[in-house]
Amino acid sequence: MAPIQYFQLCQPSPSNVPDILVTNDDGIHAAGLRALLKGLEGLATVSVVAPSQERSAAAQSLTVRHPIFCEQISEREWAIEGTPADAMMVALHRLFPKPPDLVISGINKGPNLGENVFYSGTVGAATEAVINHVPAIAISLAHRGNGFIYDHAARFARRLADLILQEGLPSGVLLNVNVPLEWNGGVRLTRQSGKLTRTVLQEGADPRGRIYYWLTEEPVAEPPDPESDYAAVFAGHISMTPIELERTHEPSLSCLSHWTGLLEAKVSQPRPL
Repeated sequence: MAPIQYFQLCQPSPSNVPDILVTNDDGIHAAGLRALLKGLEGLATVSVVAPSQERSAAAQSLTVRHPIFCEQISEREWAIEGTPADAMMVALHRLFPKPPDLVISGINKGPNLGENVFYSGTVGAATEAVINHVPAIAISLAHRGNGFIYDHAARFARRLADLILQEGLPSGVLLNVNVPLEWNGGVRLTRQSGKLTRTVLQEGADPRGRIYYWLTEEPVAEPPDPESDYAAVFAGHISMTPIELERTHEPSLSCLSHWTGLLEAKVSQPRPL
């Protein structure tokens, strides 16, 4: 296995203070993002580039059919009329002369566990940062319902950010962090679990008789893998899952190798004139 390559941190600013870029998918005015900013005070120069409104479940989608509008709302905050990944593209390719030392996406209102990471705009923004060679974490408050309190998630984000600024992250890897509402103080490095919810489409009709659907989820009565992100959060621990950009399934390269010969076309050679 090739040795792990670590990100090289950007050259420090004249004040020797690192730069952190914050984004999310709940919108620039979301309570989780505001709590994160408060938690990061004094650690770094913090800038915000985030969607102007909620764009949950946007995954890593990009806007390609219409312009992406950008509005500066304070000295170091920009609201983007687009997706979380759009926000990263605008930030990293237009707004900043040099890459930040770290991107933090969150704090998300709700969990991003298991296969739901493929739908998450929070994780999508962090993924876009890593694609652009900037270390990134996605952090979520793993809670549903009412009573979202972000304080301990924000404090943990600060401690984690400080550690990453000192030690770096493996290149091509983002860290997906889920913080339970009632944290017991434990922290676990975990695997991404399978989907422990079932998709449900609730059907209805509007006053004109047009059929519509509400997309919801129901929990599955299935115990999680004890080393998984779900298991850690259910037990009251913070879950940290390293997610790799490289999605090639290496064993399949070997076990499916005979398919190429079966599927290759027999192309006849053209006859000379």
